Amino acid sequence: MEKLIVKGGTKLEGTIPVSGCKNAVLPIAVAAAILGDGGSVLHNVPNLTDVTTLRAVLEGLGATIKRKNSTLYIEPINHLEYEAPYELVRKMRASIYVLGPLVAKLGKAKVSFPGGCAIGPRPIDLHIRGLEHLGAEVMVEKGYIYAQAESLIGTEMNLIGQHGPSVGATANVMMAATLAQGTTVIRGAAREPHISDLAHFLNAMGADIEGIGTSVLTVHGVKQLRGTEHTVISDDIEAGTFMVASAITRGDVYVKGITPQQIPAISEKLVAAGVELDWDANGVRVTTPHELQPINVTTAPFPGFPTDMQAQIMGLLCLAAGTSVITENVHTDRFIHAAELNRMGANIVPDGSKAIINGVPKLSGAPVMASDLRAGAVLVAAGMAAAGETVVSRVYHIDRGYECIEKKLNNVGANITRVNA
Repeated sequence: MEKLIVKGGTKLEGTIPVSGCKNAVLPIAVAAAILGDGGSVLHNVPNLTDVTTLRAVLEGLGATIKRKNSTLYIEPINHLEYEAPYELVRKMRASIYVLGPLVAKLGKAKVSFPGGCAIGPRPIDLHIRGLEHLGAEVMVEKGYIYAQAESLIGTEMNLIGQHGPSVGATANVMMAATLAQGTTVIRGAAREPHISDLAHFLNAMGADIEGIGTSVLTVHGVKQLRGTEHTVISDDIEAGTFMVASAITRGDVYVKGITPQQIPAISEKLVAAGVELDWDANGVRVTTPHELQPINVTTAPFPGFPTDMQAQIMGLLCLAAGTSVITENVHTDRFIHAAELNRMGANIVPDGSKAIINGVPKLSGAPVMASDLRAGAVLVAAGMAAAGETVVSRVYHIDRGYECIEKKLNNVGANITRVNA
């Protein structure tokens, strides 16, 4: 099992390019492989284990996928299988995205409950509710989701759940609705940039989706979708992570390939904490010339502060001069990284859905363990700011969502080595 050895105490300086958005690539690849009647070409695809895992799922369903550098070539599935078994989907929650497209295309689907990060329960009730609104019969039995429908029928529905809009359910239902008869109106739709990117991709395939970027999506069903060519948007969470990495090391980093419209809440909170952001047409320069200030952060669906940046902002606030409070409203059990940061000298007190962060003058290197993708990212960032050496275990979590993280950071002055344990 691989580990990252992070030697702290160096400021990051230089330019870090942002890779393509993982959370956009996954549903887009599903749509291309299952819904299209012709080949599709996807550019700006990051080389991540999640992408590799999804590729295996789609190939198991009958897709033909080739990769050249950052481009995926996806051929239409001639003999589409309707079953996504446990051994294919167990590693990644995003495998649930095949459910809606399979029902829309084949009239039936059998999909195992997928796996993923250990950040608390993430029920799929909204996925099921949405498909049932479209006329599918859905049954859950022995770890599998069975869905079938002679034809999907457009209707109106609300996808607001206990914690607000569901990104996954919005994507799943939107993909299924493109081939439904009539018009589907999805109220309470997720507004994240990668949902908009998926919608734009579907429209390029011949879908008819209105209201992109709003909480009400209107999908006029069409008879078929064609293949197309598409460049995936840049990854907002990777960009935010590198912005925090610059700030926590008191560096001077230009994060290339991101727009302020993609990360409004991240930018707002970083500025409130004392980080300076200098935007231009191609990205943002991140510097921290003054003392970090404590702030309060509450996670919320877009355009609110993303739960996927909660761990990273927590790491930064460990070094703020005062007490900060983070409230996690999206995913339960997502403070596991607090204990690992405390091993490095932080003073974090989790209290239910809140975490109280009492700023400390410095962090110290320590052996730590990534519990999930974003927890791994903050431990690397904290390690760069800490005195001494930090050893991060369970690096496979980080590789799910960050493309060559140590290479990108080493290129701007970090000292990170990947080793086999």
